[in-house]
Parts: sequence; C-alpha cells; structure tokens
Amino acid sequence: MSIKTQKNIGLKELRENMESYIERVNKGESLTIYRRSTPLFRITPIESETDENWETVVDFVKETGAAMPLKDLLQSIKKYGQKSKVS
Repeated sequence: MSIKTQKNIGLKELRENMESYIERVNKGESLTIYRRSTPLFRITPIESETDENWETVVDFVKETGAAMPLKDLLQSIKKYGQKSKVS
C-alpha cells in the first residue's frame, strides 16, 4: 500500500539529495519543488502499473529499430517544430 503524503522541497535540496527523494516518490510520496518560495513543479508517483494513462506519440524503436539519442530527438523537434507554428 502506498503512502499519500506531500512535502515541499527546495530545488537545491532536491539536486543535492536526488536519490533519497526518488526513493520517497517510489514509496508513494508527492513532492512540490520550490525555488525562492515559488512552486516550480510537482513530482508524483505514477498511480497505476498500466499504460492506460500514457499516450505513445512516437515509438522510435518500432520506427527505426533502435532508440533515438536525446540529442537527435531535440534537434528534430527544433527543426520540424519551427515549420508549423500554431497561432
């Protein structure tokens, strides 16, 4: 059974103790990350073991036969994302 608690953490604290916070999230704790008293983002555990809450946009392994390096993916997004701007 998971623990449903929430804790406020400073960004510097998160960076310095990342492994311990990963363990806490894996145990069911949600963390809100702050910088200078301003909330930046929240880290929460994935609620279910199924993929029903996730949408696959592109499966690069199926498309190319191998994973795509993040650097290449970001370059592709920048290259093709600029061509079709949504107003």
